[in-house]
Amino acid sequence: MNILLVEDDERTASFIIKGLKQAGFSVNHSSNGEDGLHFARTEKYDLMIVDIMLPKLDGLSLISRMRHKKITTPVIILSAKNSVDDRVKGLQSGGDDYLVKPFAFSELLARIQAMIRRTTGNNETTTLEIADLSLNVLRRKVFKQGKEIILQPGEFLLLEYLMRNTGKVVSKTMIIEHVWDYNFDPETNVIEARICRLRDKIDKPFSKKLLHTIRGFGYVIEDKE
Repeated sequence: MNILLVEDDERTASFIIKGLKQAGFSVNHSSNGEDGLHFARTEKYDLMIVDIMLPKLDGLSLISRMRHKKITTPVIILSAKNSVDDRVKGLQSGGDDYLVKPFAFSELLARIQAMIRRTTGNNETTTLEIADLSLNVLRRKVFKQGKEIILQPGEFLLLEYLMRNTGKVVSKTMIIEHVWDYNFDPETNVIEARICRLRDKIDKPFSKKLLHTIRGFGYVIEDKE
């Protein structure tokens, strides 16, 4: 799966490229709109991720020119602008989805996977399961022993990441890179606090414990019984 990223901010681009490559995607990167349009015209991509505020040619103009040339590559727009009018303009210009900065990489990845399902008809599973715990990616719902567990958005993203890596120990650094956005301060104890709250919801009320701390390494979701 080949993705074109058009993003001029070096830190944001590095954050996205690293995550996409770890998720198994091939990524080409352009730091300005003119080069991005050239790549879109001359190479075949499965999906594009385009920032709005770009040098030489802004993102909306890039997308409009693509559509005028009958280039139908799906586009996810990135923008710091969050008003309804801004989102409408982005979609009317030819964008297929709109993601507001800052964002967690796991949300971008979920948008990419949803876009791939819509454009290819790929019926990738939307439910993650381990033992008696299930998580529905699209409906954003979690159940254990048939009982719905209400999670905050950050808790849901954390649990989704852990469940996508069932049986694998994930470090604090890995969680920071995949679940929190690129403005996250790694010196805070928010990860430990959120792990604690997540454990209180998915483990503490039940006999079967699934979320385990591996001291000195990180955390793992697994059924040890």
